[in-house]
Amino acid sequence: MRIAILEDDPDQLALLRRWMVEDGHDVHGYLSGRETMKQAGRESFDLFMLDWQVPDVSGTEVLTWLRANVSKTVPVLFVTVRDSEQDIVFALEHGADDYMVKPVRRQELLARVHALLRRAYPTEEQKQLSFPPFEIDVQRGEVRKAGAKLDLTPKEFELTVTLFRNIGRLLSRGHLQETVWGRSGDLATRTVDTHVSQVRKKLDLRPESGYRVVPIYNYGYRLERLE
Repeated sequence: MRIAILEDDPDQLALLRRWMVEDGHDVHGYLSGRETMKQAGRESFDLFMLDWQVPDVSGTEVLTWLRANVSKTVPVLFVTVRDSEQDIVFALEHGADDYMVKPVRRQELLARVHALLRRAYPTEEQKQLSFPPFEIDVQRGEVRKAGAKLDLTPKEFELTVTLFRNIGRLLSRGHLQETVWGRSGDLATRTVDTHVSQVRKKLDLRPESGYRVVPIYNYGYRLERLE
């Protein structure tokens, strides 16, 4: 999963980043609230981990901005020294999904993150995905349309799984790149566009077939299911 962390203490940020990376996530760390909002406007993330007390824009202000401008459902976990009941209630009532008081313990933090991700993205646990007429077997690496197996390259298959697991959700090119190709900084953006085009063609993702891939200029793509 792709996680954004707001933490103004470089040592604490490095520790949280290491824990999350070791757990298999792609992590982007930010030392200021302003930079977090800037990047959240350019990129998509699966979860935000926010400190409250940061020098410029507070974590609660970032939370309010995220809910108004990015997503009302993306999981947000506070990790902060503020421990009063009033602070906890304030954060939860303003859109946070969970709240932890520093110092946090590694296993508990990972358990909380796992719980938030399971609730937000239940299809991530599924090995068989059904989106008629498409049937996707994650373990065998197969996509079938009306029973017929489609000829996809490994990267086209991974991209197909990512799009269908996030159906209706706008994903940035960077998000797709990290999910499918890993954090290879030398990968050209055009590679993502080319693979999306191939997936669209091979699966025949157009309105007449009940699905469409919507490109968002300078951002990324969203797979939509049409009634």
